Amino acid sequence: MKTKYIDLIEQTYDFPQREFTLAENNLHFHGIDLMALIDHYGSPLKFTYIPKISENIQRAKKWFATAIQKHGYAGRYHYCYCTKSSHFEHVLNEALKNNIHIETSSTFDIDIVEHLKASGKISDSTFVLCNGFKRDEYLDKIARFINNGHNNCIPIIDNFEELDLLGNEIHGKFKVGIRIASEEEPKFEFYTSRLGIGYKDIVPFYSKAIKDNPKVELKMLHFFINTGIRDTAYYWNELLKCLKVYINLKKICPTLDSLNIGGGFPIKNSLAFDYDYEYMVDEIVNQINQACREANVPVPDIFTEFGSFTVGESGGAIYQILHQKQQNDREKWNMINSSFITTIPDSWAISKRFILLALNRWNEEYERVLLGGLTCDSDDYYNSEQHMNAVYLPKFKKERPLYVGFFNTGAYQETIGGFGGLQHCLIPQPKHVLIDRDVEGNLNTRVFAEQQTASDFLSILGYNQSKVAKSKPLREKQMAKRTLAVK
Repeated sequence: MKTKYIDLIEQTYDFPQREFTLAENNLHFHGIDLMALIDHYGSPLKFTYIPKISENIQRAKKWFATAIQKHGYAGRYHYCYCTKSSHFEHVLNEALKNNIHIETSSTFDIDIVEHLKASGKISDSTFVLCNGFKRDEYLDKIARFINNGHNNCIPIIDNFEELDLLGNEIHGKFKVGIRIASEEEPKFEFYTSRLGIGYKDIVPFYSKAIKDNPKVELKMLHFFINTGIRDTAYYWNELLKCLKVYINLKKICPTLDSLNIGGGFPIKNSLAFDYDYEYMVDEIVNQINQACREANVPVPDIFTEFGSFTVGESGGAIYQILHQKQQNDREKWNMINSSFITTIPDSWAISKRFILLALNRWNEEYERVLLGGLTCDSDDYYNSEQHMNAVYLPKFKKERPLYVGFFNTGAYQETIGGFGGLQHCLIPQPKHVLIDRDVEGNLNTRVFAEQQTASDFLSILGYNQSKVAKSKPLREKQMAKRTLAVK
């Protein structure tokens, strides 16, 4: 009877896989010896494998190039990175090596973009697409960026008022896009996205507010649905509705030349993950090409805004199993040396599942367990994998440390978890290591951030003793005067 952990994995999945291999019963990720990483840096540990960012960008570019050539598509393809997925400089630096463009979501994004331009990482030819609901400061910074000469900054209009607000701040002529408020899936909590302008309102809005406005040029129509790019009747139906709007607009708006289909490519969340990216890209290009040909209008340039797809598969988290608690005859709790709430918050906030694998002891017997975090919170646990309703790991042995890894955690987890700030139950954020390769393919590692300390938390919370002022008692008259002033 096959009862070893390696038997379970090989019987359940196609293993080894391109990024996951085994050497001497220890897991390697993209050729990285994870146990050697633990020996050097300890655990818990977060890491970013930087080369994966460029790899995924180039994969997407190749898929679109192949589809464009196959269908004789007359438009171009532009890859944009959705910065909200991960704002870190090492992520942007790597992504921008691939001649891509940027999509922003809020005010401080513009400060990042200005920094990138000042340092030569982006140029005047870089498209900067500004999405999101725009408050005054965001509008002001967009206007400043355009007024300083970045003509390829394109605010995506989210509501009717934004156009006038931008026009009041921008000195010369500027380009805009319009976001479609797509209809959600029937089972969703609401009917229409809160973002953008309704299908039926877009052409009237253009005719009323943009067509005869000498300052504004409509360049782009933006389309995105929450469930992402999936091979479902719902997705294709929404895409065709979007194309009808594009065609109707193009017939009366000669400056419209771009269709932004947003983000939504899924990332690998299981060893059984199966998604035909190449087919989806081919069919999207084909659908756009066919619809425009039938309507006798020029095809648009295609923009995408891939965030999770760009950076998600570059990240991982490593933990040690500290202890096992047998709570009843069925449930064994393996306690990790960190917290799921603080390190991979999507696992408890939206029940998102990541690839979970043991890092060592693959040649030993396995058992079914639940994983618990260190916080005193009942939601700090991980109890199933994407294609299993349970977690299986090598049997816990106190004298033989067991390490586990969660993979493809590189998108959103640091920003949602509040990187560098307060953490739930003051469980410290782990050390974060960046892993790269030189031109010869050799691995280089460096610490991006050390594990948080008690001093870090005390300073944030106001307990920094060095800054506590020595107070003197106030005289009664001074106290009365201050009380009167307050009143």
